[in-house]
Amino acid sequence: MTHLILPQGAQTNFRRLVFWLALEEWAVENAPGSFFLWNVQPTVIFGRNQDMEAEVNVPYCLEHGISMYRRKSGGGCVYADPGNLMISYITDCPDVNTAFDNYLSNLANALREMGLDAVRTEHNDVLVGGRKVSGNACYATKTGCIVHGTLLYDTDFTEMERAITPSKEKLDSKGIKSVRQRVENLKNCGLLFGFEVLQSKLIDYFCKDMQVLSSSELNKVLEIEKTYLDENFIRYGRRN
Repeated sequence: MTHLILPQGAQTNFRRLVFWLALEEWAVENAPGSFFLWNVQPTVIFGRNQDMEAEVNVPYCLEHGISMYRRKSGGGCVYADPGNLMISYITDCPDVNTAFDNYLSNLANALREMGLDAVRTEHNDVLVGGRKVSGNACYATKTGCIVHGTLLYDTDFTEMERAITPSKEKLDSKGIKSVRQRVENLKNCGLLFGFEVLQSKLIDYFCKDMQVLSSSELNKVLEIEKTYLDENFIRYGRRN
């Protein structure tokens, strides 16, 4: 795969989460076979069919400046912050199951090469030491598949629990009492190096070369980003 990076001067530390979703959309049309890593300031992102009010503690997020966005893939509600490494895997493979399988197998294997006892699950998660360190979602377009996921390194789980509100039924179905009970940060799993080395190792594992976006390509991504900012889409999954 190709490591996709922003042009010089455009690599601000924390862009809005929806910028990266827009980059995924642009890449699946124009640069399939791309891979990139990113992280964001505290943000909640929920699936295309989820009820925002049921999954997100909206008053808490508004009070504490936590951004809230909807994505176009399915899956559950996710809390992201600077300690949660986000992964985008863009492929021209037309089949969701195959694309997902390739990605999850590679991610688990990459973590095993780092000395962790990583295993993938039928729920599209990756576990280390029996706890979830990565959740993932995938959706198909006319030209390929977009796979995106999380990798917990040093996420604030207290804020995570306050920002998202999964139903009691969902927690009961997994046999747990809280979100915190089933997740763990990689820094507590015996990882022998820090965040930046983790990123470098993942890029080295997945990518053979790199591509820098041009300024005109970046502008196209920014136009796509605007579609995620429609209030009707964020709250209800609908566009004006």
